[in-house]
Amino acid sequence: MNRSKPFSIAKREVWEAYKRVKSNQGAAGVDEQSIEEFERDLGNNLYKLWNRMSSGSYFPPPIRRVDIPKSDGRSRPLGIPTVTDRIAQMVVKQRLEPMLDPNFHSDSYGYRPGKSAIEAVGQARKRCWRYNRVIDLDIKNFFDTIDHELLMRAVRKHTSCKWVLLYIDRWLKAPIQSADGTLTEREKGTPQGSVISPLLSNLFLHYAFDKWMDRVLPKNSVREVCR
Repeated sequence: MNRSKPFSIAKREVWEAYKRVKSNQGAAGVDEQSIEEFERDLGNNLYKLWNRMSSGSYFPPPIRRVDIPKSDGRSRPLGIPTVTDRIAQMVVKQRLEPMLDPNFHSDSYGYRPGKSAIEAVGQARKRCWRYNRVIDLDIKNFFDTIDHELLMRAVRKHTSCKWVLLYIDRWLKAPIQSADGTLTEREKGTPQGSVISPLLSNLFLHYAFDKWMDRVLPKNSVREVCR
């Protein structure tokens, strides 16, 4: 740990974040740099990222937009960060996830460590034998419409770490770059495809849905939700 830096981020945290990003693979971002190309100067690239994050001078580059076709003829926009930015996001995720995940509902399965969609399907199947009705909900454009102010309020409820808050705020505001190079500023949403987005979306749903359900349903009501 370098105590001369304003933010205490260990080099080991950046190294562990890189290993997780490498194992997940992923496409190149706006700089067209692959993981293999990043690794050609691995030590120097990781040091530069650590130095910038520790000093507060790290600013995320634009997010590359990729449109994935859907079965209904429409498309789903994905946001692809650069390799460096994915590692930076993983550094923050590694710090933040242990604080957030224990608070989430036991029936929340999406994007959580040690849980999977297969488990959610299995749980739903068991409950279908106990109840004669099922309500299936889908939030339209959820990732793209999350309110930044409300999300940051939720993050601050769980951490006061200045650099975590600083970089999450910067990631939320990073522009989207389309295939033709056009940059679009963002005032809401967190890109589906970014490392930090699933954790942030779960946090938002924790308060916007799970906590809301706890308030509006009587204590003796049946409430078994898999998401």
